[in-house]
Amino acid sequence: MHSLAEFLIIAVVVTLTPGPATATILRVAARDGRRAALAATAGNSVGVLIWGSLSALGVSALILASQLAFAALRIAGAAVLIAIGLRSLFGRPCGDGPPAGNGPQRAAGWRSGLLTSVSNPKLAVFFVALFPQFIGHGSAVLPYALAMAGVIVLLDVLWFSVLALGVDRAHTALKPRVHRGMERFTGAVMVGLGVRLATESR
Repeated sequence: MHSLAEFLIIAVVVTLTPGPATATILRVAARDGRRAALAATAGNSVGVLIWGSLSALGVSALILASQLAFAALRIAGAAVLIAIGLRSLFGRPCGDGPPAGNGPQRAAGWRSGLLTSVSNPKLAVFFVALFPQFIGHGSAVLPYALAMAGVIVLLDVLWFSVLALGVDRAHTALKPRVHRGMERFTGAVMVGLGVRLATESR
């Protein structure tokens, strides 16, 4: 069994490695502001806790063992990423509509974060591969799994909050044309991640 320090190092590396969650937070922050991005972070955190729980209960392992189930999850995850990315590329420009950070935008941000997290098959692989290495033989799996997922959530919240604040501050200093450019860039990244997820082998 590996040590707590090793787990923390892995958790930090996973948090800082760019991926769908990072792209989602940047997209929401560029489009709707800091509060909506924080809501997206909360949605992502719920998804992480769901995958941690499913891993502890053995559901993630069953998904990984079934080629059909894993393929379905991979295609669904790719579709979510591509759909969100296309909305950024071809949807309304930043600044149109209600002021940033209102209720509907926070709700939309939360849904984006949750969908991105829940539909990400990499989280299933991550939890199934990682958790058993840090849980001692005979230990209660669910509490340990939730505790480790909680650590990852805490690191995600800290890092994504920094990203959201940075993008939000830049947002107030930049021209609307630059805002739209940021949104299109993050949308293109989301589409690229979705295409890669859909076409890569298991």
